[in-house]
Amino acid sequence: MRIIPAIDIIEGKCVRLSKGDYATKKVYNENPLEVAKEFEGHGIKHLHVVDLDGAKSKHIVNHKVLEEIASKTNLKIDFGGGLKSDEDLHIAFESGASQITGGSVAVKDRPTFLRWLNAYGTEKIILGADAKDEKVAVSGWQETSDLGLIPFVKNYQNIGIEYVICTDISKDGMLEGPSFELYKRLLQETKVVRTEIWGSGVLDVEENGIKLIASGGISSYDELPKLKELGCEGVIIGKAIYENHISLKQLENYILENG
Repeated sequence: MRIIPAIDIIEGKCVRLSKGDYATKKVYNENPLEVAKEFEGHGIKHLHVVDLDGAKSKHIVNHKVLEEIASKTNLKIDFGGGLKSDEDLHIAFESGASQITGGSVAVKDRPTFLRWLNAYGTEKIILGADAKDEKVAVSGWQETSDLGLIPFVKNYQNIGIEYVICTDISKDGMLEGPSFELYKRLLQETKVVRTEIWGSGVLDVEENGIKLIASGGISSYDELPKLKELGCEGVIIGKAIYENHISLKQLENYILENG
């Protein structure tokens, strides 16, 4: 399971919100590059960067921060927030993103999101499936749609999506633990059954159908093995790092022990 620290950006600064509420903004560092380098110094290889200004403005805003981190570290960055147009996507990849996350666009402009999938492939495009009361939320979590989370993910899975970041908004930034039951159901509902022939017998083999990246509510190191056991491909950790609930040394050791 990949360890993916988060850097959320407002006005070029590293911040965290609670439940996606911009009024709860807390600045942790005015230099996101400094934070990224500290992560990298502890053996971390992946980074989740969210352009919160972009999410609110509905177009990419903080691409210069992305460019600086990408050019001055070796971190593999997935970038999201405000990506709505082909031009936004071009800027994100040109600025150094390894992957991008599309959430609102996958709900509100399906043709564009499908075009991105066809153009860049499922290795580079992540489905952002953020939910409030199991309904998909969009526009920086300022709006809730009528789409059920699990049917939404399954629909895109049928089209070929592989990577899914799922955040339970009610948990985000609250340090109360992640939505284990939600992730368990999501993974169960998206399992793929593969039929194998063994001699004269037929065997149905279940395997994970999506690469689920858990996000929101991570509060302690002990939760990481539980998420791995569920079958999560990755976990995004934000406030738990910034508020010293999980140390970078612990994450460094986890990476060393788990490869």
